[in-house]
Amino acid sequence: MSHIQPNTSPKIPQVWGKIPPRNKNFTGRTDLLERLHQGLGGRVTAVLPHALHGLGGVGKTQMAVEYAHRYQSDYDLIWWIPADQPVLVRSSLASLAAPLGLPSASVSGVEEAANAVLEALRRGEPFTNWLLIFDNADEPEELSDILPQGPGHVLITSRNHRWAGVVDAVPIDVFTRNESVDFLTRRVPRGMTPEDANRLAEELGDLPLALEQAGALHTETGIAVSEYLQLLAERTSQLLSQGRPSEYPASMTAAWALSVASLEEKLPEALDLLRYCAFFGPEPIPRDVFIRVVPGLSPQISELIADPIRLGRAIAELGRFALARLDIPARTIQVHRLIQALVREELPVAEQERLRHEVHLLLANYVPSEPSNAQKWDDYLIALGHLGPSGVARCQASVVRELALNMIIFLYASADYGSARSFAQSFIREWSSTSGTDDESVLGMRVQMGNLLRELGQYEEAATNNLETLQAAEKVLGPEHETTLRALRGRAADLRASGDFWQAHEIDEEALPRFRSTFGEQEWNTWRAVNSVALDHGLKSDYQRARTLLEQVIRDIRSVSDSTETSSYINILTGLARTVRLGGDYSEACDLGEDAYAYAIDQLGPEHAWTLRTGKDLSIAWRRAGDYDRAMELAEEIHQRYVRTLGLDHPDTLAAAICLSNIQRTVGLFQEAVVLADDTVRRYPRVYITEHPYNHACAGNLAILRRITGAPEIARKINEDALAGLEPKLGRDHHYSLTVAVNLSSDLAALGEKESAYRLCAGSLRRLTALLGEDHPTTLLAAANTVANLRDLGRDDEAAELSAATEERYRRTLTLDHPDARVFFEGRRLDADFDPPPI
Repeated sequence: MSHIQPNTSPKIPQVWGKIPPRNKNFTGRTDLLERLHQGLGGRVTAVLPHALHGLGGVGKTQMAVEYAHRYQSDYDLIWWIPADQPVLVRSSLASLAAPLGLPSASVSGVEEAANAVLEALRRGEPFTNWLLIFDNADEPEELSDILPQGPGHVLITSRNHRWAGVVDAVPIDVFTRNESVDFLTRRVPRGMTPEDANRLAEELGDLPLALEQAGALHTETGIAVSEYLQLLAERTSQLLSQGRPSEYPASMTAAWALSVASLEEKLPEALDLLRYCAFFGPEPIPRDVFIRVVPGLSPQISELIADPIRLGRAIAELGRFALARLDIPARTIQVHRLIQALVREELPVAEQERLRHEVHLLLANYVPSEPSNAQKWDDYLIALGHLGPSGVARCQASVVRELALNMIIFLYASADYGSARSFAQSFIREWSSTSGTDDESVLGMRVQMGNLLRELGQYEEAATNNLETLQAAEKVLGPEHETTLRALRGRAADLRASGDFWQAHEIDEEALPRFRSTFGEQEWNTWRAVNSVALDHGLKSDYQRARTLLEQVIRDIRSVSDSTETSSYINILTGLARTVRLGGDYSEACDLGEDAYAYAIDQLGPEHAWTLRTGKDLSIAWRRAGDYDRAMELAEEIHQRYVRTLGLDHPDTLAAAICLSNIQRTVGLFQEAVVLADDTVRRYPRVYITEHPYNHACAGNLAILRRITGAPEIARKINEDALAGLEPKLGRDHHYSLTVAVNLSSDLAALGEKESAYRLCAGSLRRLTALLGEDHPTTLLAAANTVANLRDLGRDDEAAELSAATEERYRRTLTLDHPDARVFFEGRRLDADFDPPPI
């Protein structure tokens, strides 16, 4: 759907999304529709729970459809959201992003897109007159955080009476007798007298869905009402004598059975097709599911799929008998959940299992095998609504489990981490119970679960999951198996998350030759493994080695790959730009970062998680290079997006907060920076273990602010604690440790402890020169502060000598116009801040 701008025409909604076709036979409900219209017109949220405690088929959905069509001129936007599977509601809501002029879910990820939609609806931009319909909701708590606020309207259909205690409720009962008679005489305009219609309505209990079945059967077969009533009585008596419990009236089941019997007599393959449809979800089924014969299908359905003309006839008959709703433009088939239940109940258990399994095979064939390719995500979204209802989690076929695994990868790639985790948990639980916890598919899914947990910032749970998975994979699958190697990479990532950078590096270095042997040199799994090794080098302050590895990987990718692994490529590009910045080449880091950010926006859109990470790193590079205005604007934008989509305690949000606080301090917004830095220091231990280096390095940023806002004693204590905390994990010769030491030297100088300040700073300068080289910006910063310390001690000759050397190094690296160089020439001290790289 294209992006549409508001206009002044009140007649037709500019955005009309996924509303089912209008029922030409809709009858009655005039008072209820008017009551609903008046309620919504008064800005009151309305709901349509069923008054008969769970009885389906009274027409709640049809009334919502009729309301949308009848009152469409009141709205600029009307959007339909299936709500029977809460885990998928956000995906449906996110699909509204593009029509609102927002980045789509394929661009920004489901969470970001859904939240952006909610915010746009709340603000009434670009539309104030909107209507969202949540169809077939269950528990109110499941939708409490997703129902939009703002100037528009929300309509909910539900069988759950608890909605009446949450919002204004309009209870829907069966038809009145007059409505039943009107419906039948409209549905069967010839051959149905009011008297016959009254008799029929009496026997069917005025239930709209049963009346629809009876009317369709009469139209298609011409059966006399008296004959139909006789057959209905016989079938109802049979059902009642069987004593089979049902939540639906026996008359409904009998009416359905008569329709099915007539359908079977007219076109048996149509009934075969209906039985397959009964094992999909109640959401629209794409006709292309039945486009190709799949190994493992029964001969009957295979022959039907192989003959498009017969298949088309069968589908049309389902529509004529009112057993399915056909959306011709959308090429979908939709069967009411009540009819699905009745179809399934009539089948022997073995037949149910056969059909369910074949539906799994059809879904596996329909969904493409490129879950990371955003161009294929629409197909994944359509199939997603059928995973749970069809029982995919219970299937043991390898091709179906591959479908499930690809679905998790798709949800991960589209940043719908909550849905991904929910589905992955169900797959792991079901597969473990049927195939054992050491089954290859179970272990593969657990590797994906570890990835999801890390993305959610739940590092401790991820580490537990991954260690168990790795141990089992090594034992069962062997050390060279693909799943084992992926689990090994996950284990290294967990160690980085716990601050054990050296141990993580050892594992990644050990794994890399095995990746090359198993996957080959020029393959994405191997390139990602090299990227992990480069990340390890960077976390150990070996930026040159990290840069060399990443430059080679990028050359390899560009020379041989036409893959759709866009996000991985952007992650590697961003890693190179970050590594170049950390190595001290700010100008080149800006160039690389700008290219990576532009590419990410072009390929993934401005709101995607990987794009935001790339943008955050670019903001840091701009700040380091002295481009403060652009750095501030981008840092504010990205921090706001992270807070909105991931919350305040997510690792990416905290990294964005540090980035923003650092630029605020740099431009003199000290109070704003203090508030944000202090809040971040308090939140970090909720994400990383207390001993993690990021906790201590982040505290060092706060210490800078405490000193420059007049509290050097507090700054000293913070930095002393931070330095003591860093040493056990990193030692004194790490970039983070030396950064804190240089800042602690400034605290000591501010407190008048000149000699101690000099010794600490001069010692750090020697260590930084050995670690990063004499031209690195942090080394130059330490040299500049050492000059200030020497002057404080009256050692002017030494200060002059070091000053001249430092000036020359600034001249040939950052240039004398760089803000750091200007601070140095003014004789003031420089501060060394910290930005955490992604783990």
